[in-house]
Amino acid sequence: MRPILLVLLTLLLLIQYPLWLGNGSWTRVWVLREDLAALQQVNEGLRQRNAALTAEVSDLQDGTEAAEEHARIDLGMQNKNEIFVQILPGAASPAP
Repeated sequence: MRPILLVLLTLLLLIQYPLWLGNGSWTRVWVLREDLAALQQVNEGLRQRNAALTAEVSDLQDGTEAAEEHARIDLGMQNKNEIFVQILPGAASPAP
């Protein structure tokens, strides 16, 4: 009776090995789920970035407002009848 019990216990342990320590084990599944969640967050950020870039491209293709805005912000351009005023940080009151 004792040798049969020992053989059955050994077989049970051999069957359980792949479940806990093998290639498709539970620990591997947990690690892969964490990796998947991290990659899904990265993908969501990239989707939002792509949506913003798509909107910017469509604005540039459809009208001149976006091109004018880029010229003003990026290149510091202004129209003929505009006056450029620059406010320096830290200058709370005018000099006497």
